[in-house]
Amino acid sequence: MFTEEDFVKKLFNKDVMTLDTYIMFRLKEKTEQLREELVARNRAPISLSMGAPTSIPPKKLIDGLKKILDEGSSIHAYSIPKGEAYFRKAVAQRMKNRFGVELNPDTEIFSLLGSKEGIANLLRFMITQQEDEKEKDIILVPDPCYASYWQFIKCSGGYGFPVPLTKENNYMPDLDKVWENLINKGFNPNKVKALLMNYPNNPLGYGATREYVKSVIDFCKKHEILLISDAAYCDLYFDEKEKPFSIFEFEGAKDIGVEFYSLSKPYAITGWRLGWICGNSGVVQRFGKGKSTLDNGIFKALQKACAEYINTEDAEEYIKQGNLNYKHKQEIMVKGFKELGWHIDESSVPHTTFYLWLPIPRKYTSAFEFCEDVLEKSGVVLVPGNAFGKHGEGWFRLSYVATDEQLQEVIDRFKADGFTY
Repeated sequence: MFTEEDFVKKLFNKDVMTLDTYIMFRLKEKTEQLREELVARNRAPISLSMGAPTSIPPKKLIDGLKKILDEGSSIHAYSIPKGEAYFRKAVAQRMKNRFGVELNPDTEIFSLLGSKEGIANLLRFMITQQEDEKEKDIILVPDPCYASYWQFIKCSGGYGFPVPLTKENNYMPDLDKVWENLINKGFNPNKVKALLMNYPNNPLGYGATREYVKSVIDFCKKHEILLISDAAYCDLYFDEKEKPFSIFEFEGAKDIGVEFYSLSKPYAITGWRLGWICGNSGVVQRFGKGKSTLDNGIFKALQKACAEYINTEDAEEYIKQGNLNYKHKQEIMVKGFKELGWHIDESSVPHTTFYLWLPIPRKYTSAFEFCEDVLEKSGVVLVPGNAFGKHGEGWFRLSYVATDEQLQEVIDRFKADGFTY
């Protein structure tokens, strides 16, 4: 008689069988297990783990959605995978307003159930499964990076080759050296299909210079590989000198590139699941054919509400005020951690996203051990840096999305519980 474990192994491919629950949900489970004990010790959990805004979405956007819900039966019917025309046109206008970029809403824009789903499916459509590791299709992946990138590639049957993002290379690695390293390790460069790029970066918070991004585009052209730009944090900035930009502001980027966007972060609508892929028309259209077999599109009311909102003055003001709020929260955390002994050069702290990337205290050798201690003793949920890649070991990420009072409470607990650098 075979066991349930044997039955499951028989059903799923070996790459999927190696996957674990996403790190953020594992942290949530652990926090819930400890909640009662922590509350009893006056250390009720404060989560600084998830990269998700906690503010209320724009009132005008919510009011617009409520009105649209009463329009009639057609608004509740199936949409189409590529997105309604009004949504794609609004996206094209947004890209022009924000970046000065011209996109064809019919051929160069396709709607998504959030950028996470879009990136996962693009990689799935591109990668051909192979047993031999050295024969697998290769995706160049920033390390550290959004933890799901590694899982997307692995469960699609590909191989993620790390592109180290370190303090030493100013988080803008020399891609020619990466390519040379790949060859020296015995991998076939002809198996490289794409380079994933994410600026402003999760988990680091750092952006890239225009000169560097232009060099990345040239690199991808030289090697005839796809540039996949994840721009989920492009609207989270609070210094004009670090204002994020689109790859399509550079001539020729459309020849080899696609870019992913999400409305989750700028408008605090993470649960709505709405974004888009844009860029190279051949890639976008072929991606769309795959998507058309998977879903029937996004709820039309969400598309219409966002289409009517994202190019308004109120939308711009909402983003502006939200970024000022994040700037204030960052100041609270930087000041607090400096008081705790962390050596933070404020001139080098990035003014994008809502993340802080800090080294673990000197007495620790493991990021996981440090974050586990902080959770168990202080009730504060942090993310160990190595959850984002091997080059994240020795670091941790915190998301300053809690209230100002909670952020100060975190600093106070660290002081009381002996967590200093």
